[in-house]
Amino acid sequence: MAERLRIAIQKKGRLSEESLEKIKTCGIKFGTSSRVLKESATNFPLDFLYVRDDDIPKYVEDGVADIGIVGRNEVDEQEKDLDIIRDLGFASCRLSVAVPHGFTYTGLQSLEGKRIATSYPHILKKVLDKQGVSASFVTVTGSVEITPAIGVADAICDLVSTGATLAMNGLVEVEAIYKSTAVMIGSKMLSVERKVILDRFLVRLDAVMKAQNYKYIMFNLPEAQLKKVADIIGGMKSPTVTPLMEKGWISVQTVICEDTFWEDFEQLKALGAQGILVTPIEKMTE
Repeated sequence: MAERLRIAIQKKGRLSEESLEKIKTCGIKFGTSSRVLKESATNFPLDFLYVRDDDIPKYVEDGVADIGIVGRNEVDEQEKDLDIIRDLGFASCRLSVAVPHGFTYTGLQSLEGKRIATSYPHILKKVLDKQGVSASFVTVTGSVEITPAIGVADAICDLVSTGATLAMNGLVEVEAIYKSTAVMIGSKMLSVERKVILDRFLVRLDAVMKAQNYKYIMFNLPEAQLKKVADIIGGMKSPTVTPLMEKGWISVQTVICEDTFWEDFEQLKALGAQGILVTPIEKMTE
């Protein structure tokens, strides 16, 4: 029987949705359903295990799954013996200290001797130890925000994306102590055959991720400005240039970085570029 790579994915939620969308963009076909716990891709040797996010590091460490996509916060909190294969960059969130209204907070030293409710005691302890702060931890697995109101804790340390839940429970976010994004983790027990499949998968994934940071741009330009434009946006090697029927004008096609797009756009306009057309790139490799 041919080898297949097993990937553990969070069963539901934003991280699950974004992970599966990335895999679909890699050209891998599967039919996700919230009712299944396991399924297989139809055109690539990849099997999916849909599990709780906090179970993923353990499954990968034990070899139940070969790789997994999970928040870095779960990996760092559980301190499993795993390889971080890729930082995927999506599903960003932060681990923050939040306190009730009326709590005077001037920095982490304000937590000295306090009771802090958290689902991430190991990460929090490392941060506080570096600051020389001693506090007691109330470890909870859910509904962390309610603990100050019922007298269980003086403050909390929890994952935050918008802060809306904190506000609903009378809490104020006062300091972010840790940032997390989705990462791909891997088992240290991968067979040679599965490493080959993983490498094939990563070639596709890297092409998709790289494409997210770039745009394909086309425009008409006075030929005399080509050198100046090439200095601004050289493309992957150099711009593609095509002469137009109108004498003295050319068409330019190139790839530009998303981070500098608007600055490049303004410079192109200033050099006389016309008919600027920008399109997204689905996949890209060197």
